[in-house]
Amino acid sequence: MNIGPHTLPNNLFVAPMAGVTDRPFRTLCRRLGAGYAVSEMVASNVALYASVKSQRRMDHRGEASPIAVQIAGAEPGMMAAAARVNVERGAQIIDINMGCPVKKVCNKWAGSALLANEPLLGRILETVVGAVNVPVTLKFRTGPSPDARNAVRVARIAESAGIQMLTLHGRTRACGFRGHAEYETIREVKASVGIPVAANGDIDSPAKARDVLLRTGADALMIGRAAQGRPWIFREIAHFLATGAHLPAPTVAEARALLLAHLEDHYAFYGESSGVRTARKHIIWYTRGLAGSAAFRQYMNTLDTTTEQMRAVADFFDARPGERLAYDEPAAPGVAANDEPTEAMAA
Repeated sequence: MNIGPHTLPNNLFVAPMAGVTDRPFRTLCRRLGAGYAVSEMVASNVALYASVKSQRRMDHRGEASPIAVQIAGAEPGMMAAAARVNVERGAQIIDINMGCPVKKVCNKWAGSALLANEPLLGRILETVVGAVNVPVTLKFRTGPSPDARNAVRVARIAESAGIQMLTLHGRTRACGFRGHAEYETIREVKASVGIPVAANGDIDSPAKARDVLLRTGADALMIGRAAQGRPWIFREIAHFLATGAHLPAPTVAEARALLLAHLEDHYAFYGESSGVRTARKHIIWYTRGLAGSAAFRQYMNTLDTTTEQMRAVADFFDARPGERLAYDEPAAPGVAANDEPTEAMAA
């Protein structure tokens, strides 16, 4: 499929998740079968861009094209300025966040809070589209609340404003991360517009991916929390959609190699101190559900150096019996181990 002039290798997308989808994670997911990835959310206040956190989020060196950056805010002029700055720094697609439901974002009338103000929402979309010469896309929810769903109206406003793709998470802002995704609403949106629509929400297996495509008629799927610690889910889904057959689970040796390579890239990106702290959540996600993972998680929190973390991970996988990964219990997706708003819980 295409987003503007960009032809994607497939229709499987990595969801933007604050504190999760950094450059190392996006790169790994794309290597394992994702056709497209959107950056962590960047605030619209360009005065904050000198911070270390913002500089990392706008570091796209070596990243595969097209480079997509998600911006969030509530003031049209600031959003336009943020879009221009990010395009100057390498963004080839700008994605607008109107889907995040966390209080930290919505209290500033950004994210999914904007769904309750359609006139402002429309002005933001029109202003950002007019500010840059790259495709602009929109990620949003089905409405402010179950009693006030307005996804179809928002989708039509977005199409009229020049938005070139929609990603719809099938829950309202009020629903947060509870309940099940509303695939019927996604289907209604897809039927109401002529631009591509990506379905997002509760896609956690190849069979579920096929079911969501059939139920919604969507052009693409966006996957978030199911990829945490399972980045190979993209190749599993791609293979199943193409052949109807399931790929075997990764071998223990392959999972070990993938995680160690991910950690090396992660440490190089963040440095020693930040790298150790921010890697913990990824290590926990990779090992969740494996025999002995609870004790390993406690031990991991006592380690303070990258060398210790790498050695502990290698030893953990070396001690696991069996040729392929086998779990004592389902590896239910969890919350990012940091204090940032994350769409990990929503995807």
